[in-house]
Amino acid sequence: MMMGMNTESCEPAEWAALREIFASRPGALPPAGWAAVRSFEAEHGVVLPEPYRTFTAEICDGLRAGPPYYGLLPFAQTPSDWGSHRPERRLAEPFPLTAPWLWEEDEDAQAWSEEELEARTDLVTDHGSLLLGTDGCGMYWHLIVTGPQRGHVWLIDENGAVPFGTRPGTSLMPGTSGFTGWVTHWAEGRSWFADE
Repeated sequence: MMMGMNTESCEPAEWAALREIFASRPGALPPAGWAAVRSFEAEHGVVLPEPYRTFTAEICDGLRAGPPYYGLLPFAQTPSDWGSHRPERRLAEPFPLTAPWLWEEDEDAQAWSEEELEARTDLVTDHGSLLLGTDGCGMYWHLIVTGPQRGHVWLIDENGAVPFGTRPGTSLMPGTSGFTGWVTHWAEGRSWFADE
């Protein structure tokens, strides 16, 4: 059912799949509308990737229960456990990664000072991504809105950053890349990780 990822226009098949999934979910919030989406984009200097952009404007702007575990956030919010002392989010700055980065296992990162590691990981968590929600325990799902990974969904936690979906060179989180693939994977009740 899923086709190649198109971040510039909402494919009818993706729109229909998202509408069907969210129509049956209790706790779905009403769509934000195009005026709110365009205002957010102008304020942050980005254009949200499709199909998420159309989904938020026309289908649903959040869900109280999954995906992720603690619900899909409305597009302009951060989770309650995000913290108030974090760097400013910079959605227009390109997301810096194109491949998984497990800083807990990166020998180079182990040699950095705590301040240097924190500065580099802050770029990953605060540049070029919109928060979709949390699975708890510091596990945050991000939709990449700027840079080469635009349209992909990444899981970022205290150990590293990993893209969701089948990617060359990794099978950590198999599935279909992109927002619709991520939502469909969740709706089917499948595990996020290959070894579970």
